[in-house]
Amino acid sequence: MPIHDQGYRRFGGARARHGAAWLVIAGTAIRSMLARRKFAALLLLAWAPFLIRAIQVYATTNWPQLASFAPTATTFRDFLEQQNMFVLFVAIYAGAGLIANDRRANALQLYLSRPLTRMEYVAGKAAVLMVFLLLVTWLPALLLLVVQIVLAGSFDFARRNLFLFPAITVYSFLQVSVATLTMLALSSLSKSSRFVAVMYAGIILFTSAIQGMFWLMTRSSLTSLVSPTASLSQVGDVIFRTPPRYEVPWLLSLAMVVLMLAASALVLHRRVRGVEVVT
Repeated sequence: MPIHDQGYRRFGGARARHGAAWLVIAGTAIRSMLARRKFAALLLLAWAPFLIRAIQVYATTNWPQLASFAPTATTFRDFLEQQNMFVLFVAIYAGAGLIANDRRANALQLYLSRPLTRMEYVAGKAAVLMVFLLLVTWLPALLLLVVQIVLAGSFDFARRNLFLFPAITVYSFLQVSVATLTMLALSSLSKSSRFVAVMYAGIILFTSAIQGMFWLMTRSSLTSLVSPTASLSQVGDVIFRTPPRYEVPWLLSLAMVVLMLAASALVLHRRVRGVEVVT
């Protein structure tokens, strides 16, 4: 049997861009989620508050007798806070299995055995959740502001509230970043997406319940530091230039939010690795 020459030959394929592998992970997962009808219905339902607010803007701009219900800067702050419920549902539905399913199928080792860094893997998973969460927070809030300008027929409201554009962006990305990193950190701790969903819901809902209970017992605003949602709301009040709802210094609330982000990043750094380390 003849032995053919197996010498060097130039690679004839296309060379992938370095550092772009996370886009493949994100794109594949986003398309997979959008193909699920229940999730698509959840995203549509999350836009219902936007439609209600848009009707409010239309009514107040066309009937002067309803001017007292006209939107203010606080309207946009309240809108984003109302979206917290949909942030919870979307984060659980789209994020609980992002890393947990890979750990259950032992796919994490396969991912990281390729020319893919841990940072790219986490970035790809985080991009999935951030896209969907921004779709129900940042995008409708900005569109609501555009609707107000268009229906009013002038830029008077926008000129008086120029800070709304950066405020909506900063708060939305902070809100989404906290949800994304917390969910990914929890997802990296378990192989069960259901257990991850329960843990995430517990952190959000249980801490809020504990805060309410401690407040009834002590009547102290320091209890807001127990709940990540309350700390984030306190920071949001400052971003939107509204009076803070708690007497706690807002920098302390911001420190609690940053601490939660740092803790989540640390968990991801320790848990996302190609080889399981037994200690």
